[in-house]
Amino acid sequence: MFLSSSDRFSLPGFRLPAPDALAELHRYDAFDWCILVPYFAVLITLSIYGFYRYVVLIQYWRQPKKSSESGMPASELLPLPRVTIQLPIYNERYVVERLLEAVTAIEYPKDRLQIQVLDDSTDDTTSLAARLAALYERQGVPIEYRHRSDRTGFKAGALQDGLESATGELIAIFDADFLPPRDFLHRTVAFFNDPSVGVVQTRWSFENLRENLLTEVQGLLLDAHFALEHEARYRQRAFFNFNGTGGILRRKMIEDAGGWQHDTLTEDADLSYRAQLRGWRFVYEHTIECPSELPADMRSFQVQQFRWAKGLTQVAVKLLPKILRAPIPLRQKVETFIYLTPNVCYPLTVVLSALVVPATIVRFSVGWFQMLTVDVPLIATSFLPICIFYVLAAREVHPHKWSRAILLLPVLMAVGIGLAISNTKAFCEAVLGVQTEFVRTPKFAAQGRVSVPKRDQAWRVDWVLAIEFGLGIYFAGALVFELSRANYGCVPFLMLFLAGFLGTSLSTLYQRTRDSIWRKRLNVGAWVHAKGH
Repeated sequence: MFLSSSDRFSLPGFRLPAPDALAELHRYDAFDWCILVPYFAVLITLSIYGFYRYVVLIQYWRQPKKSSESGMPASELLPLPRVTIQLPIYNERYVVERLLEAVTAIEYPKDRLQIQVLDDSTDDTTSLAARLAALYERQGVPIEYRHRSDRTGFKAGALQDGLESATGELIAIFDADFLPPRDFLHRTVAFFNDPSVGVVQTRWSFENLRENLLTEVQGLLLDAHFALEHEARYRQRAFFNFNGTGGILRRKMIEDAGGWQHDTLTEDADLSYRAQLRGWRFVYEHTIECPSELPADMRSFQVQQFRWAKGLTQVAVKLLPKILRAPIPLRQKVETFIYLTPNVCYPLTVVLSALVVPATIVRFSVGWFQMLTVDVPLIATSFLPICIFYVLAAREVHPHKWSRAILLLPVLMAVGIGLAISNTKAFCEAVLGVQTEFVRTPKFAAQGRVSVPKRDQAWRVDWVLAIEFGLGIYFAGALVFELSRANYGCVPFLMLFLAGFLGTSLSTLYQRTRDSIWRKRLNVGAWVHAKGH
């Protein structure tokens, strides 16, 4: 005798079916299938993207790390290539001074070097950056300050505009929060002795890695991206992308690929794939570290992740048809497709969030045997590779401190779930062709300053926050319900969703309240100051 869906919901304290029923086929009704078909479709799709991480690990271990391909130090290249260092900045009052200090200290002959400050700022960064550039110029530093009165093309527009007066055959790019090492150019320019090399990308490191749990989680995410993903792709001669900063590009490659284009929010990935389709080769040099700053609060982190998610999806929409038609191996097409489309996992996670509780109830009635042989393997294939991937990345980058990564895994999973709503919005906007402005990630030189925007940025709308908070309450109720039914197996899973959605929404509410208070204080302070004069 099998229970209908309504019976299972209404029967108090329902129990597992008798052991002899576990061997029989459960007769699902229409309600069950409406839940289970999308539930398993989502799990299968997520498991494919999860399984791909195993592929990356196999690629990583299959070949040893490549040693420097340059074959000679830059000092033996005669003549040394001319290099232009481009510094795109926008309202970076807290970090522009240390950026210029680090860049002007880079060791390279001054007659072969040009530094461009590409300033799109609309605040007092403009006067500060101009004054600093003039100061360094008087000291003999070959530096040029360029200010645009509008942000046409955003960062891509600034970089393309800078090329008009750039004198270098190689272009190094550093975002405002980066601190390139003094020997950066001497260790990278020699790679371009090979005329097929278009880009040398270096590894990011992080000045404020231990600031809080959020920065530690971001460190795990980015260490895996550079130490495993980039390294594996580089070893296999597969496509990978320049990361927009901490790298050096051949100007001829930029021009051959069509220049910097601003129809996506990730102009670096867009240029990278256009260039590699043209035959240019990218080099990843893991031994060179470029220190940078991680977003230290949830608002800044979500601004960054929204832009990256939307931008990469825009690149997929723009270039995948061309990539799939290109005369490249099928394996490379499949890998590139997976690499450019991972953000589809965010809307799938939202769907899974809505289905996980009713699916658990439906599946619970068939007994543990089917759940252990069907559900658990799919869930493990979806989420277990993530855990293995990030722990191994931590072991590669921090061999003496990697065990902490194990403790951070629940936080990492919860943070990923918490991004699902805002990044689903980013994914849908990219697919539908909705254009939005380039919203910068706030940077504060790890000094804990408070970001006080005049209004909420365009990426953030009230309904996004409402859905996050609503899902948090939903999973809190689901957790209580499953505990009352003694269904303890799904408790850890539900707790991750609860922590992700409720933690993200409460953090955002806290930051909004904090910013509102600071904004009022600043307004009152400005009023008092004006009255005093």
